[in-house]
Amino acid sequence: MPNEKVLIVDDEKLIRWSVRRQLEEWGYTALEAESGTGGLAQIRAESPDLILLDVRLPDLSGIEVLREIKQNNLSIPVIMITGDPQLDDIKTAIKLGALDFIKKPLDFDELQVTLANAIDRSMLRSERDGLREEVRKRSGYHEVVGKSPRMLELMNFVRKVAASEASTVLIQGESGTGKDLVAKAIHYDSVRADKPFVPINCSAIPETLMEAELFGHERGAFTDAKAQKKGLFEVADGGTLFLDEIGEMSTYLQAKLLRVLEDQTIRRIGGVKDLGVDVRVIAASNRDLEQGVREGVFRQDLFYRLSIIPIFIPPLRHRKEDILPLVDFFIERYNFRFRKSLRGITQEARNLLLAYDWPGNVRELKNAVERAMILEEADYIRPTYLPIQVTGQSQSFENIPPVAVPDCVSVDPQPLLTATSTSWRPLASGRMIPVLDLPKQGTSLEEVERELVGLALKQTGGNQTHAAKLLDISRDALRYKMKKFGFDSESEV
Repeated sequence: MPNEKVLIVDDEKLIRWSVRRQLEEWGYTALEAESGTGGLAQIRAESPDLILLDVRLPDLSGIEVLREIKQNNLSIPVIMITGDPQLDDIKTAIKLGALDFIKKPLDFDELQVTLANAIDRSMLRSERDGLREEVRKRSGYHEVVGKSPRMLELMNFVRKVAASEASTVLIQGESGTGKDLVAKAIHYDSVRADKPFVPINCSAIPETLMEAELFGHERGAFTDAKAQKKGLFEVADGGTLFLDEIGEMSTYLQAKLLRVLEDQTIRRIGGVKDLGVDVRVIAASNRDLEQGVREGVFRQDLFYRLSIIPIFIPPLRHRKEDILPLVDFFIERYNFRFRKSLRGITQEARNLLLAYDWPGNVRELKNAVERAMILEEADYIRPTYLPIQVTGQSQSFENIPPVAVPDCVSVDPQPLLTATSTSWRPLASGRMIPVLDLPKQGTSLEEVERELVGLALKQTGGNQTHAAKLLDISRDALRYKMKKFGFDSESEV
């Protein structure tokens, strides 16, 4: 049974009485007001869940009351009732946000259904708004952790950018500094927050496909274009398009992007007309785009257009005051994810974290804490489970603590190569490798390569960035080998 409060605003006492009786029979709590000013007073005092509002009232009109409700940003559903429906009244009320119109004399069966639908829609709206608020919290400023003067100054500037009408923003900083988090913070703290935030990594999509991804295509525009497709500019209309690693975009697409930024229009591949779009473009790069301009790989006019609002995120080594707050933040997050209750980190481990330069920035720190949280069984993270880059201690394969292998990585149970001892020998590059024995029956080089890839993934808990560093290859090369040898590639980078 419903128990919502419904306010009846009508100057006819008999109508208020009959509607009140029906509402109470249906399980609602009924409130009454005989004038517009009385209705507004009841709204302030009782905060009803729904309002039945007569169009004709002795003081204010129902339209004026409705306008006052909406000007105060109240999301209460309003159903208008009238004995003389006028088209202008209906159009004005709907434009102001009235949910529905019911004609006098009232049909109580119709009223019951209309009330139930209005309450359901209001509950769905509240749930939707709650989810949106949760998304904002999880994607907003509290995700950008930092107490250093440089980060506090940065976030104050970011708040000003979010509140502005700036159509382009350029975020620069090293890999792992959190450019994507700053982009989300700008979006979710702006008037565009209820519209889409659409990210795309310009380095992850081949140039031949990138144009169609951004601008869409018409049916038949090329061989595989079997249906019309909207591009990401259209998908992001009213919201934000985040172009990550824009320094990887070809000069051909740079020219097309510049035209969109200047004209706020796009044209699908194979299309004949321009389509207007309202999109804030946030671009990000870990490259020095000014250097790219000097080298002729990035258009100067596009750089000037993007950098109207420039934001530079300092590397973690230049703001070491943020390391420990970030560690606390990640511990809290992974305690929830891994169902653990670690209380913090030992002083020795803290000193090691503060002494390390973190070339991978916040992403590397996050991965280090995640790894330690998975392995640590004590109440505090100890140096034992920090990466060897942080501790500065070399480890043999026999001394490496066991690492939980993600489900996405399969490794043969019996290794092809075995260490004959804990001794090491240097390569010409100065890197150290363990002394290994080949099996008596021999093996193929490809099998050895597969074994090493699997071992690197196992040792790093499936982290592709760290595994690639261990093997001294690029991340793309590692992904190629994982695909070649049948490993999945879903690990977080």
